[in-house]
Amino acid sequence: MKKLFFVITVFCSITIIAQTKLPTFFSDNMVLQQEEEVSIWGNDTPKAQITITGSWGEKTSARTDKNGKWHAKIITPKADKKPYTLTVKGSEEIIFNNVVLGEVWFCAGQSNMEMPIKGYPNSPILGGNEAMLYGANKFIRSFHVNRNAIETPQQDTKGGQWLEATPLSIKDFSATAYFFAKELNKVLDVPIGIINSSWGGAAAEAFVDSEILKTQFPKVFTREKGKYEHGIMHKPSLIYNGMVAPFEGFNMRGAIWNQGETNRGRFKEYKTLLPAMFNHWRKKWNDDFSFYMVQVAPFYYNDGRFVTFIGESIVEIVKNEKNTGFASTIDIGKCSDIHAPDKETIGKRLALVALAKDYAFKGITYSGPIYKSMEIDNNQIKVYFDELARGLITKEGEKGMPLNNFEIAGDDKIFHRADAFIKGGDEKSHIIVTSDKVPNPVAVRYAFGNCIKGDIYNTAGLPLMSFRTDTWDDVNYQNPPKAEKE
Repeated sequence: MKKLFFVITVFCSITIIAQTKLPTFFSDNMVLQQEEEVSIWGNDTPKAQITITGSWGEKTSARTDKNGKWHAKIITPKADKKPYTLTVKGSEEIIFNNVVLGEVWFCAGQSNMEMPIKGYPNSPILGGNEAMLYGANKFIRSFHVNRNAIETPQQDTKGGQWLEATPLSIKDFSATAYFFAKELNKVLDVPIGIINSSWGGAAAEAFVDSEILKTQFPKVFTREKGKYEHGIMHKPSLIYNGMVAPFEGFNMRGAIWNQGETNRGRFKEYKTLLPAMFNHWRKKWNDDFSFYMVQVAPFYYNDGRFVTFIGESIVEIVKNEKNTGFASTIDIGKCSDIHAPDKETIGKRLALVALAKDYAFKGITYSGPIYKSMEIDNNQIKVYFDELARGLITKEGEKGMPLNNFEIAGDDKIFHRADAFIKGGDEKSHIIVTSDKVPNPVAVRYAFGNCIKGDIYNTAGLPLMSFRTDTWDDVNYQNPPKAEKE
């Protein structure tokens, strides 16, 4: 009897190994990237023949290796909004139904990316109820990646499924990602797939592979090794292992990123850590896909660490790294709520960047003004900008009105509230900043603090990013200069 039992046990074990299996995100309702050689992969019996057939008229095959792993590529045509099937035949046959071809975007970050359309307790999404009521759209689909912080890179997610946007499902979609997808779908008229891999409170280093941290950021790698007092979502590499690594190679157009609150005290590190992260992702995907960031919105942080330094880091990243961009939130934060409620504006601004850079929409302005240079002219400073569209305006649309939120300093590095006005038009538009208390000015700052809302725009209605003209090393997030109270 014992021998018989042993034989049955081994047989059952072999049967389980032989099953044809793909990662969870290959499923019914999925969105596959259009007009590409799309990667499909999984496991089966060693040395087995695998056939993959798309009902759009393409077929490919692969053979498993000695460990039972296989990988294949199948060509996808231009999106046409038709539902297709994808059939994978190995030891058994799996048919994925209601598959559409379109544009796929990976959406990552902390709570401002994770925040669903239904909002958080006492923290709403503007227009969230209307989005649920009127948002049914079978061509907007989301895959929510369940939280999984783990020590080793995984080949699959911890559950999850592709869902069409319906009044019932949409409430749990990432609000930022949904409004981004909605805008793309409206303009491109193709299916949009969003993969939401975010975790509230997460640190950027949690999304970075350990090998990158060991070699390039050893201090970050050991920062919380074996510790969890700041939350497991802070521990280096764990979110990457469980929530990013499984998707390596899954074809997509690009990624959007909303994170930075947790790293705002380490902004100098952030400007090198973040590019190392997404460039490593690109290497793993073998694709220089687009990476678009969201500025951290104004909020009353009382620890002296300015989120404006994170915004400054993002601007520098965009200047130095290919296929990058950002959406400013300087005018839409809520100082009493760390979760800016106007996610629709954020989504639309991200979509503008994508439409201009990825989808070749010519003539549209996708960025707000960005500080370019300054000129000291006796007792005043003239400040010049890129991305002006046709000039600068205030929130009310006025050009000659006095401007708020400017500070000016001399060599003593003491900032005083400044008078400021817009001068010139079109590409010559600039701002003149002066103060009677600073006869010999050397530096200007605009909206440089945690809870200051910007109120200057270009003529396309996109806001001027907070900026500083100084690079004083002794002015840092622990002891920033204070504007004199007046």
